[in-house]
Amino acid sequence: MEYTSMPEAFDAGDTAFVLISAALVMLMTPGLAFFYGGMVRVKSVLNMLLMSFISLGIVSVLWVAYGYSLAFGEDVGGRGLIGDLSNIGMSGISDTTLTGTIPVLAFAVFQMMFAVITPALISGAIADRAKFGAWMLFVALWVTVVYFPVAHWVWQSDGWIFKLGVKDFAGGTAVHINAGMAALGALLVLGNRVGFKRESMRGHSLPLVMLGSGLLWFGWFGFNAGSALAANGTASVAFLNTQVAAGAGMIGWLVWERVRKGGFTSLGAASGAVAGLVAITPACAVVNTWGAIAIGIIAGVVCAWAVSLKDRFGYDDSLDVVGVHAVGGFVGTLLIGVFDLTDGLVAGAGGGQLLKQAIGAFAVAAYSLALSWLLVKVIDVTIGFRVRRSDEVTGVDQILHTESAYNFGTVTAYEATFGTTDEQAHRPAVHQWAGGTYNGPSTH
Repeated sequence: MEYTSMPEAFDAGDTAFVLISAALVMLMTPGLAFFYGGMVRVKSVLNMLLMSFISLGIVSVLWVAYGYSLAFGEDVGGRGLIGDLSNIGMSGISDTTLTGTIPVLAFAVFQMMFAVITPALISGAIADRAKFGAWMLFVALWVTVVYFPVAHWVWQSDGWIFKLGVKDFAGGTAVHINAGMAALGALLVLGNRVGFKRESMRGHSLPLVMLGSGLLWFGWFGFNAGSALAANGTASVAFLNTQVAAGAGMIGWLVWERVRKGGFTSLGAASGAVAGLVAITPACAVVNTWGAIAIGIIAGVVCAWAVSLKDRFGYDDSLDVVGVHAVGGFVGTLLIGVFDLTDGLVAGAGGGQLLKQAIGAFAVAAYSLALSWLLVKVIDVTIGFRVRRSDEVTGVDQILHTESAYNFGTVTAYEATFGTTDEQAHRPAVHQWAGGTYNGPSTH
């Protein structure tokens, strides 16, 4: 086997840092699955988990096939709208091709994880009521016509938003506003869940929510600090600001909750931390610690307020994707124009950067909302996107996946068959297994 040496610019430490960061971002998708899964009812837990997990499969393949090329390939036509297909199938990129001090392949796999989690974020808005096959088709189409182009606009040096001077260090526009507005477009087509406002739709497992939020928080360090693409001072700033903004977001949400509702909830704590993380994402490398704290607190309060609006306006954003991700993304993106250390209002630079941030944020929001609504509408009128009313009432886990998350009936069935008295000790034990039963010696 022949080996080729890396160019002199290659840095092993930076490469290791980016690869580890990519693994952390990958962990965010299962974390999101648990976070969302705990917030739905028992009858749709598995469906919610799978709507996140399937993104790992679909988007990973499409990213390598053509997604990376569309997002980070050479610009087509010089308009900053989309990349070409020169890197289709990752062609033209070897293990020694560098971007900065790291291999292009390391950068590509890092950005792949961003592409994976973004459509998964959308799923929480339409929980309990979407056909899984239709969702899979939507994910494939959405990343192709929405995410890949927007990533090119925002992060490729030839992208029109990038050239405008909009700052988005780790995805306030490309990820969070993009996903949040897509969620709004999807739920506007599919409508509200059966029983919305008439019956309780509380989540079945707050411990699962807390676990998911913890995994998201942990993975977010890769999301933000890793976007420095080097183990350097910028990564350190992003890491610190990510932590304090998450904590401040939690505090802001809980204070709002205490004032408006009279109590502190675990769901509020988890949601506030995520709101802070969302808002600091685009700004984590361009503000100081006090700016990060301010962004976190503002995001916690504003997102909590935004979530409360769904009842007033009557739209069923099942798991508050619009209120947390779209609104939080707007908060963080716009506040760069306030707290940026070089171009923000606090630096005395005027409102020019704030205007640029607003243009970038609203352009992504409008594009994502329109295209996402159209995609869901087309899928709905062709193969159908929403499950039947009776299937939704029964539960999508049983109907779509022929499974249930929890087997509550095992003990009851055992007792009905073998009784509950001491005479069980004199009978052969029947051990319940997933694949059947096992008759063996008693363990008593």
